[in-house]
Amino acid sequence: MVRLSRDSFIDLRPFRASPAFARLWIGSTLSGLGGQLTIVAVMLHVYALTQDTFAVSMIAVAGLVPMVLAGLYGGMLADAFDRRLVALIAATVTFASTALLATLAWASLETVWWLYALSVINSAANSIVQATKSAITPRLLSREFLPAAAALQGITVGVMVMAGPALAGILVATAGYAWTYSIDVVLMLSLFLGLWSLPSIKPEGAIVRPGLESLRDGMRFLRTASNIRLQYLLDIAAMTFGQPLALFPAIGAVLLGGGPITTGVLTASYAVGAFFSSLFSGPIGRYRHHGLGIERAILVYGASVIAFGLVLLAAALGMLSPGTVDASHANFALITIAGLLLVIAGGADNVSAIYRSTMMQSAVPDAIRGRLQGIFIVVVSGGPRVGALYVGVLASVTSLWFPPLLGGFLIIGIVALLVRRNPRFREYDAAHPEP
Repeated sequence: MVRLSRDSFIDLRPFRASPAFARLWIGSTLSGLGGQLTIVAVMLHVYALTQDTFAVSMIAVAGLVPMVLAGLYGGMLADAFDRRLVALIAATVTFASTALLATLAWASLETVWWLYALSVINSAANSIVQATKSAITPRLLSREFLPAAAALQGITVGVMVMAGPALAGILVATAGYAWTYSIDVVLMLSLFLGLWSLPSIKPEGAIVRPGLESLRDGMRFLRTASNIRLQYLLDIAAMTFGQPLALFPAIGAVLLGGGPITTGVLTASYAVGAFFSSLFSGPIGRYRHHGLGIERAILVYGASVIAFGLVLLAAALGMLSPGTVDASHANFALITIAGLLLVIAGGADNVSAIYRSTMMQSAVPDAIRGRLQGIFIVVVSGGPRVGALYVGVLASVTSLWFPPLLGGFLIIGIVALLVRRNPRFREYDAAHPEP
């Protein structure tokens, strides 16, 4: 029998080292869980109103430009003002947009355009919150605890996406959209507690007023930071071609069956991988060669996406089918296999995220960290949105199984090409972080 040592599990020392970090983590986890309820509910809501996968994918696409602008400007704000105050104001906007969404649902006044508009506002404000919180973390913890803090963020993501989508599917199916949005409003209050209890966190070093010159200053630094720049490109490739989330409602409705429950299960499976890779992240946190770790993790991710596409192809060919497949009749065998592959993909993506986050927080100076975190959030959030357009368009002209199958091969090819052209990335050593 395999015995796991204490060193195999996640490092919890950041909680003891910084109670402020612990409170912020708890608030972020609970509010993130509520946010996932709304994300999945909006997807299901739009699909229910339109019966159109492309319309679902456009939720993410519509918010891409506002989210990019908000992330970039939010990063500049974080480098010029008290980061605690910036995060509080942005969180207030997120709260207000979600509350309005719940109000419209209770009044039965929601439309596709209202769902689009409020989702755009929510994602834009949330990108500022995320960029600012990421810039805050290195001020609450010493560098030795940053890998563990990144792994704890993986626990947050795991809880959010593992419980949130599954719970959203159940809530939408049993209680309706209004209750689902309202629960998010309540859970979001915990984020204010975490942010309000922080000390004032003003940026260190020279302060550049938000504007074009501040943005150019960040871009100049990025041009000289080849390790940071390459991790951005690798993540964009993985998230653009390997995020079939927008397909899940249609997969649950017509390909694997099970309707909203299958949508929630598939999304949650991805988070199960993130959760367990963080839970057993002790060895991951001690591994110093973060560039090599990112490369290998994304290659595993690409292979998992290919296999997921093959499962969908098998479903399209009627393999292991119990007969009729619709919202009430599911292909449980293929749903199980697809879920396991998404577990592997989620774990691989989380390992990459741990190393990418630690690299960002360790190698980038505090004076410019907000702007680089803003760009980082744009990359992390923007990649899946471009990916939603990719899968939505390609699935509309081909089949539901084709986008992930092709995307996995593209990920592996792009990673191999980019890392081969930038050998310094593989040599990155966390003991001597160089951007």
